[in-house]
Amino acid sequence: MDIDTRHVQTVIVGAGQSGLATAHHLRRLGVECVLVDGHARVGDQWRERYDSLLLNSPAYRDGLPGRPFPAPKWSYPRGRDMADYLEAYAEGMDLLLGTTVTSVERREDGGFRVDCGDTVLLADAVVIATGGERNPRVPEVAGALDPGIRQLHASQYRAPDQLLPGPVLIVGAGQSGADLALEAAAAGHETWLSGPIRKEVPVDIGTLGFRRIFPVLWFVWNHVLTTATPVGRRAQPKVRNGAAPLVRVKSKHLRAAGVRHLPAHTTATTDGLPTLEDGTVVEAANVLWCTGYRQDFSVLRMSVTGPDGWPTDVNGVMRDLPGLYFMGLLFQRGFYSMLIGGVGRDAERIAAHIAGYVRGTSSPRLTWSPPSSAAAPS
Repeated sequence: MDIDTRHVQTVIVGAGQSGLATAHHLRRLGVECVLVDGHARVGDQWRERYDSLLLNSPAYRDGLPGRPFPAPKWSYPRGRDMADYLEAYAEGMDLLLGTTVTSVERREDGGFRVDCGDTVLLADAVVIATGGERNPRVPEVAGALDPGIRQLHASQYRAPDQLLPGPVLIVGAGQSGADLALEAAAAGHETWLSGPIRKEVPVDIGTLGFRRIFPVLWFVWNHVLTTATPVGRRAQPKVRNGAAPLVRVKSKHLRAAGVRHLPAHTTATTDGLPTLEDGTVVEAANVLWCTGYRQDFSVLRMSVTGPDGWPTDVNGVMRDLPGLYFMGLLFQRGFYSMLIGGVGRDAERIAAHIAGYVRGTSSPRLTWSPPSSAAAPS
């Protein structure tokens, strides 16, 4: 097989919102970059979500750098709308779509070799922008359920017509779990929701109260809940472990729809039926696993993670592996890092760091070393 080898200053693995925002800022700084993504089209990661998905942030906070989201300020785009927006945003960028990165290795000269099947990219810097939600996490108990029960992870679910007639158990009471529980109940299924609800935003999306409180929330997400503050550093591991609050669908909406919320986790089976840790047995015909995703950095042929399984970066910069960066990690530098309207802030900093690195210059503000006890601004 003929191998096409080319050299580029920066390779960005992942053409989602974080990768595209980083490419935007690199282009502004005159740094050559190519984006590699396994999807056939930019935005497909949004097209693969459930059909009813709505963003929790209003349209005026859903744009990437240099291009506002084309919708009324206080509207809430669908996932498919975001997909089309990202596809338009990527026009003119150097893209390798439908291309799987099989390995990223450090070369002897300090650069990187990015293998993509019949294409090899030799790069001075690499940005891993595949985000924190890639590989579905399903508990081992799933394998012990009766084979007649239809099981879907949230990543496989699109609409209620995928469900068998009969009761539905939603495992995981985060935002996706609440959304799908409400949808299943509205479709006429007896619905159970298993797992603790951590916190809830106190006002409803779309109300005048939400419009008034949203700027305050945005300020907190951008300037209080960050790795630069003690409260932010305490919040980071909690958010990464699934403790984000319910925003759109909340407990009162679930109760009104007749959803039975069971705070206990689903941990076992009884005669093939899902069983909660408090002993409750649910005679479900369907189980939807809204149990999140696991990190997988096995494509990197170098050690990048710590004991918690997350990269040992400082706000996206790998200090011990110069030239390697991350974008789109949950709570990378702040709560805002996982919001579409927030990724541009991280992307600008990472792009500036890359520009200094590939040109042999540096910025003291970007290379300041934090105390060893906690992460701080890069």
